[in-house]
Order: sequence, then C-alpha cells, then structure tokens
Amino acid sequence: MRERVRKTFREGDPFLWLTAAALATSLVLVGALLVLVFRHGLAMFWPAEVVLFRTKDGRGWLGEVWEKRENPPRVRLKVGNRDVYGTDFRWVELGEVESVLRPRDAAVFERREWGNLYGFLEEVRHGDRSLARGPAAWAVLRRKLEEARKAREHISELERGEMARIHARLEKSRRLGKEAEGFEARAEDIRRELEALRRAASLDRAVVRLASGETVDVPVFEIVRVYRPNGAGLTTKLGWYARKLWEFLSSDPREANTEGGVFPAIFGTVLMVLLMTLAVVPFGVVAALYLHEYARRGWFVSAVRIAVNNLAGVPSIVFGVFGLGFFVYTLGGTIDGLFFRDRLPSPTYGTGGILWASLTLALLTLPVVVVATEEGLAAVPRELREGSLALGATQFETVWRVVLPHALPGVLTGVILAMARAAGEVAPLMLTGVVKLAPELPLDSEWPFLHLERKFMHLGFHIYDVGFQSPNVEAAKPMVYATTALLVALVFVLNLSAMWLRARLRRRLASSAV
Repeated sequence: MRERVRKTFREGDPFLWLTAAALATSLVLVGALLVLVFRHGLAMFWPAEVVLFRTKDGRGWLGEVWEKRENPPRVRLKVGNRDVYGTDFRWVELGEVESVLRPRDAAVFERREWGNLYGFLEEVRHGDRSLARGPAAWAVLRRKLEEARKAREHISELERGEMARIHARLEKSRRLGKEAEGFEARAEDIRRELEALRRAASLDRAVVRLASGETVDVPVFEIVRVYRPNGAGLTTKLGWYARKLWEFLSSDPREANTEGGVFPAIFGTVLMVLLMTLAVVPFGVVAALYLHEYARRGWFVSAVRIAVNNLAGVPSIVFGVFGLGFFVYTLGGTIDGLFFRDRLPSPTYGTGGILWASLTLALLTLPVVVVATEEGLAAVPRELREGSLALGATQFETVWRVVLPHALPGVLTGVILAMARAAGEVAPLMLTGVVKLAPELPLDSEWPFLHLERKFMHLGFHIYDVGFQSPNVEAAKPMVYATTALLVALVFVLNLSAMWLRARLRRRLASSAV
C-alpha cells in the first residue's frame, strides 16, 4: 500500500488533480459571476408585474415586488412615486395584509425625473380642460405622448444644434474681441422658441390616482413611456423589453445617471480604448524589437527588462497621478500657452481630456505589449532569420519582412490583454479626464470633428458613480448590473475582434510557409 501511494506521488497524479480542481474552481467562480451579472442586468428591462397590497388599516401600496423575507414574513415593494412618498421602497408586513391584487389597469409611468410612478390613469387634461376620462383617456394619452416625444426631439435639436453653434461662435467672437452681429438676436429668438415649446408642452397633463387614494398631475412632457404590465401578453412584453434595451444602448442618461441610457459612456469607452491602442502598439512593438533583435545582451538590457516587468505591478492610481502631472499640467499647459493663448485662463488642453486619459492608459499597458511582443519574437524560428541573412538581406529587412510578420500573433495577444485591462481601468481616468456627465461627445460634425481635449464618459466610471455615489443606491442596482454586463460584453467583443484578426494572420502565415 505504502509503495502504491509513493508511486502515485512520484508520478504526480495528486498535483494533476489539484491543478484540475483549481482550474475547475476558477471556471465555476467566473461562470457564477457572469451568470449573476447578466441575470440581474438583463432583468432590468423586463416589465415586472405590479402588485397592489391592501393592509388591514385600509392603506394600499402599489408597486413591484423587489425582495421577500421569511422571518418575519414581509416583502419589499418598489412603490416609486418618490416625489409623493419621499422614498422608492417600502416594506409591507404580510401579517398586516388583507388582500393582494394584480389590477389589469395598474400602470407604470416612467418619468424623466423622480423615477417611476405607479397608479391608475384617471384623466388627461389640456390646461383646465378635460380631454378624456376613464378608459378613453388611454387613447388620448398615447397621442399626447407621441406629440411630447416630437417636442422633446425638436427642443434637443435646437439646443444641441443651432444654439450650440451660436454659443461657440459668440464665445470665439468674445475671445477675439469682435462683434457677433446677428448671432445675439438669433440666440434670443431660439430662447423664445424654446420657452414657447416648453410652455405649450407643459399644458398636457395626466391625472393619476395612487394606491393611497390621492391623485397626482403628471406633465405628459415628462413621461418617457407608460405601460400596463399586468394585462399584457408575452409578445407585448417582449416589444417593451426590446424598446427599453435599445433606449439603454442608444440614449443619454437621466436622473443622475440612474435612469435612461449609457450611449455616451459606450462611445467614450470604445474611443478611449482605440486611441490607447494606437498609442501603445507602436511604442511597445518598437521597444520589444530593439530589446530582442538589436540590443546587446548585458546588465543594462536585463535591468531594462526588470524595470518593464516591475512597471506592470505599479498601482494604476500612480499612473493617474503621473498622467495628471505630466500630460495634463505640463504638456497640456505648454500646448495652451503656445497655441490657445487667446482662450486663457480657460484651459483647452491643460485640463483632463480623452487624449490624456488614453496616453495614461497607454503607459499603463505598455509592459503588457512589450512582454507579449518579446514572447512572439522569441517564438520565431532561428532558421528563418538565418535563411534571410544568408540570402543577402540586411538585418532590418530580415526583421521587417520575416521576423515581425511571424511575430504578429504574439503582438496581437499583447494588444488583446492591453485592451481588456484598459477598458476596465477607472482610477487613472478619474484624474485625467473622465466625468460623471459629458454634455458633448468627443466626435461630432464641428471642425476638427475629433475633439481630443474634451472630457468623456466611461462605462467603468459609470458603474462606480451609480453604484457608490448615487443618492438612491438601492434603486440604481439594476443599472449597475446592466452597465457591468454591457462592459463585460464590450470587452468580449473587442477581444473577439482581435482574436479573429490573430487567427487570420496565423492561417495566412501557415499557408505562406507551405
């Protein structure tokens, strides 16, 4: 028996089991985390049932069941109506409940401010005049919602289009000390038009009866959508789900980022990762080529390699401090002094922006690209180099035409790792350009189209902001899960694209070798 155990250990079977168990545990933990994130994130868009609890003291609470507890038996309801109740959630003791109903006419009003409103539509009014009451009010409300949507789009076009261009022109004229004839008058006309649009839109109001019995007037202009989940079929709910998911991906955030969409954060994250990749790949590849192909072996090269490897272990916030001091204050301040002196003391490049954030992350991920590229260069067979040199090629021609193409899969491996790390970093960005809410995207139709000096939104910072800085953290939980799932999916898509490109290169190299 002892000999058998000794033979088992000598052959290494227990260590094989341990490594297999470690791998299986890691996969299970990662899988469980992904299931948790995607389950809660994707559930955010599903129109949940609305339940009406009547208690023995005659009070009523209408909302979505958020959580259940057994001891004591009670449920936590998302009752919404924050402007009325002062909170989004309320515990209901089941021992005090007299009846539980699921009214088919109970409606969810998603608003631009104050969160959801749960109640029953009573009437639609235009000023002091009643347009419709009872069931007939729904058809009128749908028509008014469509008019309100068009009014919001028109207002947004005016504010972000012509009004923004006029403000930019006025600001430029002020800096140059010139008169901006005609622009002040046009700006005043647009302001009057905006006021008239908002005044006209505010006349339409929906009168909603709450479960507590009181009625609330809701401006139709502030309602994003209304639906009655209890009476809807599966197809209708799937339609609402798709519309809410599209709104999440394509619209701007609202309610301090806890509602609405995350399109500016998606755009900022993707653009920052692309700029970072453009910056880090040339530097990383050139540095690795010099270290592996040209530098003479010795203590200095070893010291440089040790420094590069140690750089990967430096906390990311240190890179953020360096980026703030070097890129933002020193380099950006110098650029402002040389090229944007007329805008001072307002900084242009001497403040945080997407360019400085991208360069800071390029420094952060540089060791990854250097190490991966060196590994790729080391994997190129020596016979290829010797054959090229024997045929009369110079060392540069050998490196450029033979070694580097065969090392490209290794380079792309480093790019994949760098993109994954850059997309998830938050700490350096908080010092170099990310903001909670960016009024403008870094890319638009105004010359020079790509505005590298602008601040930007980022999905990772959005998660931190909504999850830890929001005044209503409990209500913001679904948004945290949904944004996390989106960030994971985005990193997966970026990595998948790089892996697809790497696989194509490998196939091409394999076919050329034949």
